Amino acid sequence: MRHTGNTLAAASGASTRELMQRMGHASMRAALIYQHATSERDREIASAMDRRIAKRARHINNPQAGQA
Repeated sequence: MRHTGNTLAAASGASTRELMQRMGHASMRAALIYQHATSERDREIASAMDRRIAKRARHINNPQAGQA
């Protein structure tokens, strides 16, 4: 249960520091065990990057947008 809970916390975006706090660990090494890479999380990261790039491109192409 502990491993599953911390793996889910990591997949939900918890930082290494947050995982350390949740588990009561003093070392990053112990917390990193729970940060498994998943293809689902990889897609979420790629989508977030795409949104940031698109937002920046819109701003560059139309710097007056959003100004009142």
